[in-house]
Amino acid sequence: MVKSEAGRQRIIPLYTSSGRTGGFLVYPYIYNHVGDWIGWVTHERKVYSVYGRYIGWMNHDLRILRRRGEDNQHPPVPPPHAPPRLIPPATVPLPPLMSELKYETIDVLDEMPELMPTLDEFAYDDG
Repeated sequence: MVKSEAGRQRIIPLYTSSGRTGGFLVYPYIYNHVGDWIGWVTHERKVYSVYGRYIGWMNHDLRILRRRGEDNQHPPVPPPHAPPRLIPPATVPLPPLMSELKYETIDVLDEMPELMPTLDEFAYDDG
Protein backbone atom coordinates (compact mmCIF):
# COMPACT_ATOMS: atom_id res chain seq x y z
CA MET A 1 0.00 0.00 0.00
CA VAL A 2 1.47 3.36 -1.00
CA LYS A 3 0.90 6.09 1.57
CA SER A 4 1.58 9.80 1.37
CA GLU A 5 3.13 11.82 4.19
CA ALA A 6 -0.32 12.60 5.63
CA GLY A 7 -1.13 8.86 5.93
CA ARG A 8 -3.59 8.84 3.05
CA GLN A 9 -3.10 6.57 0.06
CA ARG A 10 -1.24 8.15 -2.81
CA ILE A 11 -3.05 8.88 -6.10
CA ILE A 12 -0.91 7.56 -8.96
CA PRO A 13 -1.74 8.77 -12.49
CA LEU A 14 -2.12 6.07 -15.15
CA TYR A 15 -1.00 7.23 -18.57
CA THR A 16 -1.90 5.80 -21.94
CA SER A 17 0.54 5.03 -24.73
CA SER A 18 -0.59 8.22 -26.47
CA GLY A 19 0.47 10.26 -23.42
CA ARG A 20 -2.88 11.27 -21.97
CA THR A 21 -4.03 10.59 -18.42
CA GLY A 22 -6.23 7.51 -18.72
CA GLY A 23 -7.05 7.14 -15.05
CA PHE A 24 -5.73 6.92 -11.53
CA LEU A 25 -4.56 4.16 -9.22
CA VAL A 26 -5.24 4.30 -5.50
CA TYR A 27 -4.10 0.79 -4.75
CA PRO A 28 -5.84 -1.53 -5.40
CA TYR A 29 -8.61 0.56 -7.01
CA ILE A 30 -8.45 1.95 -10.53
CA TYR A 31 -10.46 5.05 -11.41
CA ASN A 32 -11.15 6.72 -14.75
CA HIS A 33 -9.98 10.28 -15.46
CA VAL A 34 -13.09 11.81 -13.82
CA GLY A 35 -12.84 9.75 -10.61
CA ASP A 36 -15.33 6.91 -11.20
CA TRP A 37 -14.28 3.41 -10.11
CA ILE A 38 -13.59 1.21 -13.15
CA GLY A 39 -11.61 -1.72 -11.75
CA TRP A 40 -8.90 -3.03 -9.48
CA VAL A 41 -5.46 -4.58 -9.66
CA THR A 42 -4.20 -7.61 -7.73
CA HIS A 43 -0.77 -8.14 -6.13
CA GLU A 44 0.12 -10.17 -9.24
CA ARG A 45 -0.71 -7.06 -11.35
CA LYS A 46 -3.81 -8.66 -12.91
CA VAL A 47 -6.47 -6.07 -13.74
CA TYR A 48 -10.22 -6.71 -13.38
CA SER A 49 -13.28 -4.59 -14.19
CA VAL A 50 -15.81 -3.55 -11.53
CA TYR A 51 -17.85 -6.59 -12.64
CA GLY A 52 -14.99 -9.02 -11.95
CA ARG A 53 -14.04 -9.63 -15.59
CA TYR A 54 -10.36 -10.12 -16.37
CA ILE A 55 -9.08 -7.17 -18.41
CA GLY A 56 -5.34 -7.70 -18.65
CA TRP A 57 -2.27 -6.80 -16.63
CA MET A 58 -0.52 -3.69 -15.40
CA ASN A 59 3.02 -3.40 -16.70
CA HIS A 60 6.00 -1.61 -15.13
CA ASP A 61 5.01 1.61 -16.97
CA LEU A 62 1.67 1.45 -15.10
CA ARG A 63 -0.27 0.92 -18.32
CA ILE A 64 -3.16 -1.55 -18.44
CA LEU A 65 -2.30 -3.99 -21.22
CA ARG A 66 -4.05 -6.88 -22.92
CA ARG A 67 -3.22 -9.33 -25.70
CA ARG A 68 -4.88 -8.39 -28.98
CA GLY A 69 -7.76 -10.74 -29.76
CA GLU A 70 -7.65 -12.38 -26.33
CA ASP A 71 -10.84 -14.18 -25.47
CA ASN A 72 -11.95 -13.92 -21.89
CA GLN A 73 -10.78 -17.37 -20.81
CA HIS A 74 -10.29 -16.25 -17.22
CA PRO A 75 -13.11 -17.00 -14.77
CA PRO A 76 -14.82 -13.94 -13.24
CA VAL A 77 -13.61 -12.90 -9.80
CA PRO A 78 -15.92 -11.40 -7.17
CA PRO A 79 -15.16 -7.67 -7.05
CA PRO A 80 -14.22 -5.92 -3.82
CA HIS A 81 -16.64 -3.50 -2.19
CA ALA A 82 -17.02 -0.32 -4.20
CA PRO A 83 -14.70 2.41 -2.94
CA PRO A 84 -15.80 6.03 -2.51
CA ARG A 85 -15.60 8.25 -5.58
CA LEU A 86 -12.20 9.80 -6.16
CA ILE A 87 -11.70 13.52 -6.55
CA PRO A 88 -8.99 13.59 -9.22
CA PRO A 89 -6.04 15.92 -8.77
CA ALA A 90 -6.21 19.24 -10.60
CA THR A 91 -2.81 18.68 -12.18
CA VAL A 92 -0.71 15.62 -12.93
CA PRO A 93 2.96 15.31 -13.87
CA LEU A 94 3.94 14.97 -17.50
CA PRO A 95 3.85 11.35 -18.71
CA PRO A 96 7.12 9.44 -18.62
CA LEU A 97 8.74 7.98 -21.71
CA MET A 98 7.24 4.55 -22.24
CA SER A 99 8.51 1.43 -23.91
CA GLU A 100 7.11 0.40 -27.29
CA LEU A 101 4.38 -2.22 -27.33
CA LYS A 102 4.49 -5.25 -29.57
CA TYR A 103 1.74 -5.56 -32.17
CA GLU A 104 -0.06 -8.29 -30.20
CA THR A 105 -0.31 -6.07 -27.08
CA ILE A 106 -2.82 -3.23 -26.73
CA ASP A 107 -3.15 -0.42 -24.22
CA VAL A 108 -6.65 -0.91 -22.78
CA LEU A 109 -7.23 2.67 -21.63
CA ASP A 110 -6.11 3.95 -25.04
CA GLU A 111 -7.69 1.46 -27.45
CA MET A 112 -10.45 -0.39 -25.55
CA PRO A 113 -11.67 1.72 -22.60
CA GLU A 114 -15.14 0.18 -22.99
CA LEU A 115 -13.75 -2.96 -21.30
CA MET A 116 -13.66 -1.00 -18.04
CA PRO A 117 -17.11 0.57 -17.55
CA THR A 118 -18.22 2.28 -14.35
CA LEU A 119 -20.75 0.59 -12.06
CA ASP A 120 -23.52 2.98 -13.06
CA GLU A 121 -22.78 2.93 -16.79
CA PHE A 122 -25.36 0.19 -17.30
CA ALA A 123 -27.82 1.46 -14.70
CA TYR A 124 -31.43 1.47 -15.90
CA ASP A 125 -33.85 4.22 -14.98
CA ASP A 126 -37.46 3.37 -15.73
CA GLY A 127 -38.38 6.85 -14.88
